[in-house]
Amino acid sequence: MGHEANAINRPRILIVDDEAAIRRFLRTVLDAEEFSLHQAETGHAALAAAAAIRPDLILLDLGLPDLDGVEVIRRIREWSPVPIIVLSVREREDDKVHALDAGADDYLTKPFGIGELLARMRVVLRRSIRQAPEPICRIGGLEVDLPRRRVTVDGVEVQLTPTEYELLRLLAVHAGKVLTHSQILRQIWGVAHVEQPHVLRVNISNLRRKIESDPTRPRYLLTEPGVGYRLKAE
Repeated sequence: MGHEANAINRPRILIVDDEAAIRRFLRTVLDAEEFSLHQAETGHAALAAAAAIRPDLILLDLGLPDLDGVEVIRRIREWSPVPIIVLSVREREDDKVHALDAGADDYLTKPFGIGELLARMRVVLRRSIRQAPEPICRIGGLEVDLPRRRVTVDGVEVQLTPTEYELLRLLAVHAGKVLTHSQILRQIWGVAHVEQPHVLRVNISNLRRKIESDPTRPRYLLTEPGVGYRLKAE
């Protein structure tokens, strides 16, 4: 298990993949990053390991030999908020949506860049360590002051409608995490509006006009095509 003998304070990473080559690759890459590494080859083994090890982060493949990865996510979410990043060859948008709606924190399609994987891992680990949202979310020139319900861009206050603010607040609290269309619609507008994505698109467009210097090339409020939106994290 690499450096686990002296890994008391290192983040515990559970790698769940039935392909030995992928597990070896991830272990080689992550071993240099001072993590405590554990692995599982099946869905049932992943569930057992998640309960026994209590990892700080799970890297999960969806194509497991016994349980589908989405089912693994659902079962873990019944009792644990542990961050889960899906690493999968499945590129279809509905696969990503199903995994994220089930409770995954992020989704990377294989093959992926190591730099991007490590960056996504840092974001979810920081967020889980904080647990409660920071009172002020700062991303570049964008600042969302949650207690004061105040938004500034490059020091200039931005006037948002109540709905626009609640949308930005939701994304800020989960900065770096992909939120699906249905998750956002359910949180902001309620279950009755889950099948009305145009409502979300209009508000995203209006929000970008107010916080982005170039709304057609957003720096802060990023689109995950066919899936949802993400507020960029530092």
